[in-house]
Amino acid sequence: MNKKKIVIVGGGITGLSAMMEMQKRVLDENLPVELLLVEAEPRLGGKIETVKHDGYIIERGPDSFLERKTAMAELAAEVGVADKLVNNATGQAYIAMNGSLYPIPAGSIMGVPTNEESFLASELFSDEAKKRAMDDFKIEKSPAGIDQSMGKFFRRRLGDEVVENLIEPLLSGVYGGNLDEMSLLSTYPQFYEVEQKYGSLIGGLREQAKENVKKMPYRGAAKGMFQNFSTGLQTLVDAIEAHIPKENVRLSSPVTKISADSGSYQLEFADRNSVSADSIILTSPHEISVQLLEAYGVMDGFADVPSTSVVTIAMGFPAEALKKDFDGTGFLVSRNSDFSITACTWLHKKWPHTTPAGKITLRVFMGKPGDERYVTLSDEELISLALKDLRQIMDLDGAPEFAEISRLTDSMAQYTVGHKARLEAAREALAEKLPGVFIAGMSYDAIGLPDNVVAGRKYGNEALNFVMKQR
Repeated sequence: MNKKKIVIVGGGITGLSAMMEMQKRVLDENLPVELLLVEAEPRLGGKIETVKHDGYIIERGPDSFLERKTAMAELAAEVGVADKLVNNATGQAYIAMNGSLYPIPAGSIMGVPTNEESFLASELFSDEAKKRAMDDFKIEKSPAGIDQSMGKFFRRRLGDEVVENLIEPLLSGVYGGNLDEMSLLSTYPQFYEVEQKYGSLIGGLREQAKENVKKMPYRGAAKGMFQNFSTGLQTLVDAIEAHIPKENVRLSSPVTKISADSGSYQLEFADRNSVSADSIILTSPHEISVQLLEAYGVMDGFADVPSTSVVTIAMGFPAEALKKDFDGTGFLVSRNSDFSITACTWLHKKWPHTTPAGKITLRVFMGKPGDERYVTLSDEELISLALKDLRQIMDLDGAPEFAEISRLTDSMAQYTVGHKARLEAAREALAEKLPGVFIAGMSYDAIGLPDNVVAGRKYGNEALNFVMKQR
């Protein structure tokens, strides 16, 4: 019996999840399907990469995932590393503004102030801003079903100052984007849904919080909502790789062209080799998928979708370098502040397993929409800028014992207003013009690791279902 062939392009978490899902079904159902994963880089994992340095554990890309989204934990159990899962330590988070650290008000839900007493007592906002935010209770709902930017939505409901000092650092930090361009329905639709149901954003989130407390079982001592592995996120990638036969993976194999060929597809590689496929799952960044499918016009809606760049710098110091300790896990920087860094995580506090005894680890972030020059700066320039900012905000002395710098160029696709409609149009065009070709990954449905595990599984199953119907 002739086997069908499915090729996954991209070896990040989405591609790996698709491979694991299909591999399991092929074996369990004895399906006549051959699987191949191709990756442009010499390693698997995509943005996930863990570095170990003299007892430090440093993530060069994402550093955690939400525990309540269980797909990552399920995958970890499947490959035998669930016992290494750890939760973050909890603690106060701060906003850096005018060279000082201000606690984020208690009860803030992604920046939305639901604890009125804590919000009104905060020094982050002027009296006028506090009064303006309370107007949320009398502002009308947004028109139903119409996309808008996060900036427009939150500014209308809570005012500019609350957005710029609290909401924007929190939400833009997640997506690396411009709040005034990012699609509300494609990033945080839950806020739109709360507004539609309750009228007031603050009031609605309060009511939801009360209901969640009633439904939540007692879980013992409080723990953080995020998870990683005690040996770093690379642990999961390595475990998945060990479960995939080596002959089913090609590294250092960038795809340069995809063409339809009498009911199947041809993939050409930079080394001029080629393979044929009955179905393809493209998990590569949208810029690459647009280029590969340019001849068919199916991805034209994503041709002008921007991606932003970010730099992360993890620095280790002896504990005595920090003259004043803080009770917390890190800070975000108000966009009204004149700093190069946009955030700092105190890794030794948030993830104690990452830092040797007697040391501290600070991980700073640089780069924001419209100011992405940091990826072009030298290591020395980046470290100098980071230390300058940190010393203005924290009582930090001395030079770092080491610094691990990661330049993530064009790494975060921007879900700008209209993203949902663009994605639906692209998938409809693919189904019509290139049946059996699927797109999945961080450029499309969500940026969180668990969400992309789910997407990988979904489109792995769709690809398998497609080729089995061809028989």
